[in-house]
Amino acid sequence: MASAVFANLVPQPRSHTFGVGVYVPGETGTLCFEGQPDELEPALTAVQAELGPGWRISAGSPAQASICFRIVASVAGPQSYRLEVVPGRVSAEAQDRAGLFYAAVTLVQLMRLSACRLPECRIEDAPDFPVRGVMLDISRDKVPTLETLLRLVDTLAGFKINQLQLYTEHTFAYREHAEVWQGASPMTAEEIRALDVYCRARCVELVPNQNSFGHLERWLIRPRYNVLAELPRGGAPLPWGGTHEKPTSLCPTDPRSLAFLSGLYDELLPNFSSRLFNVGCDETFDLRGEGRSAEQVRQRGEGRVYLDFLKRIHALVAARGRTMAFWGDIIIRHPELVVELPSDSVALEWGYEADHPFDVHGALFAAAGVPFYVCPGTSSWNSLAGRTHNMLANLRSAAENGLRHGACGYLITDWGDGGHWQPLAVSYAGFVYGAGVSWGLPQNSEMAVGAALDAHVTERSGQLLLELGDVYRECGALRGNSTELFQILAKPRSRPLLPGVTCETLRCVLAHVEGLAAPLPLAQSVIAQETAQVIRLLRAACHRGLALLNGGIDSPQTRQALVFEMDELMAAHAQVWRLRNREGGLDDSLARMALIRDEYRP
Repeated sequence: MASAVFANLVPQPRSHTFGVGVYVPGETGTLCFEGQPDELEPALTAVQAELGPGWRISAGSPAQASICFRIVASVAGPQSYRLEVVPGRVSAEAQDRAGLFYAAVTLVQLMRLSACRLPECRIEDAPDFPVRGVMLDISRDKVPTLETLLRLVDTLAGFKINQLQLYTEHTFAYREHAEVWQGASPMTAEEIRALDVYCRARCVELVPNQNSFGHLERWLIRPRYNVLAELPRGGAPLPWGGTHEKPTSLCPTDPRSLAFLSGLYDELLPNFSSRLFNVGCDETFDLRGEGRSAEQVRQRGEGRVYLDFLKRIHALVAARGRTMAFWGDIIIRHPELVVELPSDSVALEWGYEADHPFDVHGALFAAAGVPFYVCPGTSSWNSLAGRTHNMLANLRSAAENGLRHGACGYLITDWGDGGHWQPLAVSYAGFVYGAGVSWGLPQNSEMAVGAALDAHVTERSGQLLLELGDVYRECGALRGNSTELFQILAKPRSRPLLPGVTCETLRCVLAHVEGLAAPLPLAQSVIAQETAQVIRLLRAACHRGLALLNGGIDSPQTRQALVFEMDELMAAHAQVWRLRNREGGLDDSLARMALIRDEYRP
């Protein structure tokens, strides 16, 4: 029994031993907590909520208590804990607030997994990475409701995730900039403060996140802000081909850019208790020597111009008592400059493919003495259903190489590129597996992710979601940071399909999807509705791809069927969106689907 219960703990503890006994907590009893109130509160709240109101709280008198939690100096290491269950008694010890909370959430998982028949055991546990975070994209295009965020914090904290970032471009309600966020249903200052309090009560650090260099097109397309753009008319070349049609980056040599950022920081940062601040600064495509800073770039080089602006941003952040974190993709292209980064900044080394060079890049940051996080992803975006195979390998590689080079954090990123068509259910596998390998790589690298999802999140849909997330591998072609199935559904018919994608491969994908869908019961839970939407997306991609390949796209009958399918898909997308997210951004997301639907009209 004990081994079956322990099999689905997330994350798996560093070490545990079993006995033969069982402890069954009753409806009443005594909880004893020894320590300062602030140290005890998160653990107390977690355990008491699970046991129910019949349990009495006692400050001391451990001999009379059935469950005792204590702060003690003898437990080695921050966030570590010991948990022991014997017949008639549970005891937990930790040296700090977080460790005691992690003992509590482990106990709560054991109670749920064992139906409150706790197996006799002893656990000694500690994390590999001191920071284990999730970054959720709330700018392309979904802004979750506050209720969704609170429930997500509960789930992540239960997996011992201790940092949350909400990636922001234009979705914070800055008082003087309503024209930018109008209609986007942004996070308000009051909501951030409430979320911050909620996170702290669960040992989660809510880190402010505001992109501060690139990815500011929602600002820079407007006349008021366009004067700050490096390329006011857009046209930046993209590394993967084509151009970025809109202005996207601030001009780093215009003093007004810093004044603009200074005003944003003054309003945003006081709402957060965290001392860390992610300023973004990734993918500055405009800074290639063709914009307003062209002369400086020619004289001093793109890397030097970028670094100088980053240092000025660092000064703004430091003046406000914060530590600057930033995406490391630009500076890593100029390895000779890494040693000049501010020593108190944190580089965020991101990469989303199974073979991303976390090893090489981590070695560069480590050699320069720059603190850094490894930042893999859930592989959910631009995918429809995820990329399960890639996601597992990417998350595992980040943990392996982050540990090898002394990364101080591990941040699981979850983006919304391409209209954020994938529902949240697609991302949970990455959250669960990433939580495991960032807590303890050796004991979690072979996690049974589907079973873990079902035990904690997905209501018997875990393995199904994993399999749906791997059908992309059967379509005949693989691509980076996306799936060909997404590209088929999201891009104009003029875009050629990748070699290898054929009617036969798409029929195989469709047959696999239909086989997975066949036994699905009609259910109304959020997870069930999201899973059904994933299946609709995959079907629509296959139907469109087949019509493109076999020439049916020009048949009036086929076009009519495709229009009908897209109309149904869009209606379902809106319905599923509203289960967890605000209205803002939905029209933008639907507009991408409408472009494809309108291709089918006469």
